[in-house]
Amino acid sequence: MCRFWVDCRLYRGRARDGMGSMNSKERVLTALATQEPDRVPINYYANPGIDLRLKKHFGLKHDDGEGLLKAIGVDFRDIRAPYRGPKLHADIPERGVKVDDWGVHTMWVKHSSGGYWDFCDFPLKGATEEKVAAWPMPSPDDFDYSGIEARCKEREDYALVLGDAGMGDILNSTGFLMSPEQTLMDLVSDEPGVLLLINRRIDILLEVVARTIEAAKGRLDILWVGEDLGTQQKPMISMDLYRRRIRPFQEKFVALAKANDLKTVIHTCGSSSWAYEEFIEMGIDAVDTLQPEAVNMAPAYLKKTFGGRLAFHGCISTAGPVASGTAAETTAYCREILEIMMPGGGYGFSPTHCLQDNSPTENVVAMYEAAHRYGRY
Repeated sequence: MCRFWVDCRLYRGRARDGMGSMNSKERVLTALATQEPDRVPINYYANPGIDLRLKKHFGLKHDDGEGLLKAIGVDFRDIRAPYRGPKLHADIPERGVKVDDWGVHTMWVKHSSGGYWDFCDFPLKGATEEKVAAWPMPSPDDFDYSGIEARCKEREDYALVLGDAGMGDILNSTGFLMSPEQTLMDLVSDEPGVLLLINRRIDILLEVVARTIEAAKGRLDILWVGEDLGTQQKPMISMDLYRRRIRPFQEKFVALAKANDLKTVIHTCGSSSWAYEEFIEMGIDAVDTLQPEAVNMAPAYLKKTFGGRLAFHGCISTAGPVASGTAAETTAYCREILEIMMPGGGYGFSPTHCLQDNSPTENVVAMYEAAHRYGRY
């Protein structure tokens, strides 16, 4: 059962008790407007191993994802139209390879604390324009939009999010099919195959997003997009390449969000603050991930440089005390981040990436307990 029972009781009841506290939707939208809510909004991402351990800790069934979100006080809920079309690419069971609807190949890789699905094969590496044109991709007609409004109504007190870290990204998703190296080289040289692949995928995603927004009938709050733009030390690409080949697609998603009164959050891993002025210029509301170990990503630097012009989401390192420290060290670390990022509002508490399976359960519990204890205005 929940170790910090007083806080858990508070998480489950306070948002709807009519006693003056904001509900989750109000809390998130206030933070995205770079204002101070009643407490910092809270979010959660985790790998399967730690996710199962957390459910066990809270006395939940292994498939009770909603119960876990409520137990730790998460203010966001995902809304998406599931794909119901035919399987377009066959798995390769003899090699243990799974192939998704876009044709991306993944293979299970074990490590000391669990495992993960890693990308492999890169079936469109070196592909001609003709091969890319013939590559099967999902049709927007094969997504099920029928239950979107009902799911939104069920979660109406929460901040409702359409999209994720991979929505509309270029470098990663193209790299999953063509390989990261080939993708970067082909973008620089304007190879027609890579440009066609990107345009085909983005056109489909934009249509799916537009239809999902329409089906939600004004109930969505956030469009979440992504693009990893940095290594730990420096930008991954030049500003020129970003402006030529990345920003034009981001602008399409931002325009779609604005046309439907949605906030836009963008996920960017690594040293990515070099692009934040571009985000501000095009009207993005918030940046996600905020890996504090990366160059020019220290919390104090981000808050001083961009605070009030961008909201922030993330900053709790999955490579820091949460993974390698004690529960007390995790609490102290989270409190320090909150003290830097909270003043003036505009901050959402979240791990920088999926919580890893090597993170002790007690540390992750301490992390979310700290958010509730020290994250109130």
